[in-house]
Amino acid sequence: MTSNTSQQDAAVTDRAILATSAYGDERHLAARQSIYQWQRPRYDLPGIVVEELAGTNGTVVDVGCGNGRFVGRLRTDRPDLQVIGADLSAGILADVARPTLVADAQALPFADGSVDALLALHMLYHLGDIEAGVTELARVLRPGGLLIVSTNSDGDKQELDRLWVRAAGDVLGIPEGPSRVSLSSRFSLEKASGYLGSAFGDIQVRELPGTIELTDPSPAIAHLASYEAWADQSSVPFHETVHRATEIVTAAIETQGSFTITCLGGILTCRL
Repeated sequence: MTSNTSQQDAAVTDRAILATSAYGDERHLAARQSIYQWQRPRYDLPGIVVEELAGTNGTVVDVGCGNGRFVGRLRTDRPDLQVIGADLSAGILADVARPTLVADAQALPFADGSVDALLALHMLYHLGDIEAGVTELARVLRPGGLLIVSTNSDGDKQELDRLWVRAAGDVLGIPEGPSRVSLSSRFSLEKASGYLGSAFGDIQVRELPGTIELTDPSPAIAHLASYEAWADQSSVPFHETVHRATEIVTAAIETQGSFTITCLGGILTCRL
């Protein structure tokens, strides 16, 4: 188990995978984002970020901006800010309105104390050295500057984790298959304050619990399939497992009326 976990962690932080198959375009990220359409309560995450930035002026950099969902909202709601999208993948930045830049979160191309606010949303778990990444974020922030971070709890979407284990076991012909690759576990909601506290003294945590009730298996299966970039680390035939998961969820919806997923994410606001 330890070896498998180490291999998965190495893959989750592999820059070549992140810049190409994982986030070479927005397909997989959009699939993971889309499942929240069915969550209740439904949170307006870009709106929350806009609220948190109410007292901020100047330059805001979205580090690991992905498909630019938050960049676009900020430019609409706060045209007074200079909003810059930055990501390791040039491919996923292709459809994000400029200014954007290809950048490594552990070596940001900004001078010390030159940025008024930073976003690091669902991305710090992809850094090979999370502590170094937090230090780098603190370096480029001005004194009193704001960092907004998001991630998921260790208990987030456990129903999907159990679904994968069952489907993988069925494919392999064993009672329980191997766990699926976890993205947020390296920097989960439970671990985040510990990492951030090394550089930030004022950390506020806002938990965002919710429940997803599905009467169509498609959103759950799209979420599982979005991990295709890490198929080699799944220790099970990936596409066969996704197919078996589809059968399981479909049967559950037919017999129980819905498939329930319990969510727990969170946003942390930090000041130097």
